[in-house]
Amino acid sequence: MTRVAVVGAGVMGCATAWALAERGADVILLEQYGLEHARGSSRGRTRIFRLAYPEEQWVRLAEEALDGWRELERRSGRQVLAMHGLIELCASAAVTSRDALEALGIESRLLERAELDAYGVALPDGWAALWQTEGGVVLSDVARHAFLEVAQPRVETGRRVESIDDVDADVVVVTAGPWITELVPDLPVRVTRETVVYFARAGAPLPSVVELDEATRHHAMYALHDPVHGLKAGAHHAGHTAEPRAEEPADPQIVERVARWVGERFPGLQPRPVAAETCFYTTTEDESFVLERRGRVVIGSACSGHGFKFAPAVGRRLADLALG
Repeated sequence: MTRVAVVGAGVMGCATAWALAERGADVILLEQYGLEHARGSSRGRTRIFRLAYPEEQWVRLAEEALDGWRELERRSGRQVLAMHGLIELCASAAVTSRDALEALGIESRLLERAELDAYGVALPDGWAALWQTEGGVVLSDVARHAFLEVAQPRVETGRRVESIDDVDADVVVVTAGPWITELVPDLPVRVTRETVVYFARAGAPLPSVVELDEATRHHAMYALHDPVHGLKAGAHHAGHTAEPRAEEPADPQIVERVARWVGERFPGLQPRPVAAETCFYTTTEDESFVLERRGRVVIGSACSGHGFKFAPAVGRRLADLALG
């Protein structure tokens, strides 16, 4: 039986432990803090799930991840996904994910103004809104625990790994988030501290909303359901380069920017923030992931600010690398 140590108990570490356990490995999960710590990238109640991406390779990976989330729900007996749908906001229909979805046989459609009004979403003149049914949120804290409940790995918290050489295992999988370069110094990633803002919203959950940047076609602003406050929103890749061991509050300028966007896009909502917090992005230049093996070390980084939704698929890829 292959002994595998997974360093870092964020969502990718938990998903990797689950995938390794599926394959019969002897798994230990090492976490420098506690399982509920708020110093990484996996904290929080919800994350956006969507199939909609303008690039087909991301759509395929999201489909694979969706199958994994459903398998996790079956095996854990927990609801992990809440599929309220997705609205993609773009300066024109050509910027949307419509073509990539159509190429892969996935249904989507452009919304009429009256339909957007029914959701309480407003658009600038000339913009387009794409609806895709298989979107919503991952219940992120629930998901992390569901992975561990099914996998049942040995877990050591308060265990900081100073060097991979110190880890007694046949294979070491490093899913250390913003601390990845402490163990893999040459990895070409940038760590930023991002700000997330919450707003009071009552009623049925809103579909997840993603606004794409016209030039890059990457998401620029986003909003999603939060089960406590009602709405969670943020500006994608708006934070500054940061040291993960330092503590900083939410950036007031980003809070103001997000509140202004919420006021414009959700005119029926009071755009007064009720809470704000921070998390880390660990990002490659093209926002892709690094999944590779070097000797007995497997590297799982970086989520690049959009990785949570892909966790089951990424975990299985890292398990494949670990077990050959």
